[in-house]
Amino acid sequence: MERYQNRGGNSGIVAFAITEDSITLKFKDGWHYIYNAVRPGQTDVTLMKAMAKSGSGLHAFINRKIQNNYFHKYR
Repeated sequence: MERYQNRGGNSGIVAFAITEDSITLKFKDGWHYIYNAVRPGQTDVTLMKAMAKSGSGLHAFINRKIQNNYFHKYR
């Protein structure tokens, strides 16, 4: 996983991994969430990938739009 830059300084996301059709995020509490073309959909995943790479806005986007619409959650 790649470290999330957290340019805003207040994100709960610490790392991410990107594949062709998904993004996995690791949060400070140790939980990993997988988002993909099924849930929440490719359009949102594409935006999430861009935000992860830029290190900004991802956690706010999830809180505002995605919420619990993830494909899978694990520790």
